[in-house]
Amino acid sequence: MLCQECQQNPANVHITKITNGQKTEMHLCEVCAQKKEELDFSFEPQFSLQNLFGSLLHDGLLGTREKISTSKLQCPNCGLTFAQFSQIGRLGCSECFTAFGDKLHLLLRRIHGSSSHTGKIPGRTGGEVKFKRELASLKEQLQEEVERENFERAAVLRDQIREMERKLGGGGPVG
Repeated sequence: MLCQECQQNPANVHITKITNGQKTEMHLCEVCAQKKEELDFSFEPQFSLQNLFGSLLHDGLLGTREKISTSKLQCPNCGLTFAQFSQIGRLGCSECFTAFGDKLHLLLRRIHGSSSHTGKIPGRTGGEVKFKRELASLKEQLQEEVERENFERAAVLRDQIREMERKLGGGGPVG
């Protein structure tokens, strides 16, 4: 198929445009496609994870004292510093997760509300898994309440945990 513009070069750029339900197709060569003003291939998204991570770290997720201490953190495997990570918003290797662990947990918790990925659980067989996750979540909440010295709430959570552990250990219905 030849280019619809110049009728000389083979068409290797195929564009389908749908406007108000009307479908329009264009088959162009690379040269003609680059000349078309309505086709901008240098798309830079306004939103990116790198920008998000970098701005969260730079704009106050970490206090001044923490910024000073984290600026010296460095991955032993790839050499990326935490300061570089906060600039580009991308880790260098899998070892960076270990090297920057606590700071990443803080960041992920701020963004997602949790620092662990739970994934999907099959409906038929997932009752016990959901139950154990809920139990782990309650234990984490209990720890946080004790650290905050909110002992009334901690006592309620402790009782809920004991009841759930009793159900889990006793072989009763889970979930």
